[in-house]
Amino acid sequence: MAQQGIEDNFCCAICLDLLKDPVTIPCGHSYCMSCIKGHWDEEDQKKIYSCPKCRQTFTPMPAVEKNIMFANLVEKLKKTGLQAALPDRYYAGPGDVACDVCTGRKLKALKSCLVCLASYCEQHLQPHYDAAPLKKHKLVDPSKKLQENICSRHDEVMKIFCRNDQQCICYLCFMDEHKGHDTVSAAAERTERQKELGVSHQKIQQRIQDREKDVKVLQHEVEAINLSADKAVEDSEKIFTELVRLIEKRSSDVKEQIRSQQKAEASRAEELQEKLKQEIAELRRKDAELEQLSHTEDHTHFLQTYPSLSSLSEPTDFPSTNIRLLRYFEDVTAAVSEARDKLQAILTEEWHKISWTVTEVEVSTPQPEPKTRAEFLQYSRQITLDPNTANTRLSLSEGNRKTTLMGEEQLYSSHPDRLIEWWQVLSREGLTGRCYWEVEWSGRGVSVAVAYRDIIRTRNTWWFGCNDTSWALDCSNSYQFRHNKITTSIPVPPSSRVGVYLDHKAGILSFYCVSETMILLHRVQTTFTQPLYTGFWLPRSTGDTAELCKLK
Repeated sequence: MAQQGIEDNFCCAICLDLLKDPVTIPCGHSYCMSCIKGHWDEEDQKKIYSCPKCRQTFTPMPAVEKNIMFANLVEKLKKTGLQAALPDRYYAGPGDVACDVCTGRKLKALKSCLVCLASYCEQHLQPHYDAAPLKKHKLVDPSKKLQENICSRHDEVMKIFCRNDQQCICYLCFMDEHKGHDTVSAAAERTERQKELGVSHQKIQQRIQDREKDVKVLQHEVEAINLSADKAVEDSEKIFTELVRLIEKRSSDVKEQIRSQQKAEASRAEELQEKLKQEIAELRRKDAELEQLSHTEDHTHFLQTYPSLSSLSEPTDFPSTNIRLLRYFEDVTAAVSEARDKLQAILTEEWHKISWTVTEVEVSTPQPEPKTRAEFLQYSRQITLDPNTANTRLSLSEGNRKTTLMGEEQLYSSHPDRLIEWWQVLSREGLTGRCYWEVEWSGRGVSVAVAYRDIIRTRNTWWFGCNDTSWALDCSNSYQFRHNKITTSIPVPPSSRVGVYLDHKAGILSFYCVSETMILLHRVQTTFTQPLYTGFWLPRSTGDTAELCKLK
């Protein structure tokens, strides 16, 4: 309670610090002179001035003078033990800068002196305001880093900056190891750096503004992506629902046709069956009468009756080709199966296009092209070769990553994707986005290529690089790049390892001689309209190999 009473009487209610130049206003409350004037300056527009504590108003602004008696009392109490009764918030705690002069429990420092290299509370700082020599010292906000201004070798204040070594030094350093260097005062260097700081500040502010604009653009892009995705999902569901309904209707139509045909054919068969039964009954009746007539002894009766009994009516028309109903319906099943297979093939082909279109949706975030191998490896992809595309002279191994040109044809099953005419093979994986892979080759040479999946496979003119749907780098005793029947020579010594970088969205395809610096062999800038598949062509000698490298 005693501490609270002291705080109320000797602390300013505005700055919450001990009164400095105390003044008492008409309502009786006391404040620091600068604090109350600052408060009233803010109220000057209204021309009504108030007490921050009791809210009593005054018009016009009261004239205030320093309360000499109050000021002397505060100074006397400072010297006679007021500090012992101050609230805890005035004392230095963890993280605070403490007064270097206080003994016992230290007060918080009000300022630090860059000349004395010490920090002072309000009482111990007073000589810097009163003594003429101390008034010239540089005072700053309390700092814990004053010792950083002391030379660790000479224990002197570092007031000089060496531009050669870009460091602060003391005058002894200046006379010794920094002698002859380009040196200026720390203050002068600070002035120069302050100018640079202003420029840096402007650049940072400009970059902040640019990035804030980018954030807004991306926010709009996210909203657009979400709206577009929702609409695409809704429209796709409608389209697939229509497709399902169409298939269900066709299924219902086929079922109805089969049942209708079944009913008609069954009715016809039943009608024919009834006629046959009647014919059989008639024949049996005649057969019985003939049997009976054969036993008669009356020759006249026999001769008169026989002509009528021996004559037969025309048999019911019943060709054997009519008994084919089951085979007719088997043909229907075969036709439906064929339709199913064709529909599956179409859906599979179209699904690749749909899937690729979906994966091509990407937020526009420009990325610099890699330069070092480490940067390229960030985009490395593990790729395998597709056995269904391999020419029959190519053998695959190493988990379908390596291909070798063989002297004899290999036992591959028939497949529509097989590359028949040339000794070529494509990868299983389609490539989009940013990708990087490396190829190790041996022998007389190999073509490292990328191509669209729908490249024509059977025409003898469609090897890699001989059309507008494939790009190929020939590697042998020299490098050549081919695209659309145009060949470009590359005057670089050949290497057994080639790196390929693809930025599908940006339309960039680059071939490199692999090393830490990555020597660029050829770069393509175009527009890719489909996923790309890597491929090999081994056109020269049996035993030539090409392998997709494992990259970490």
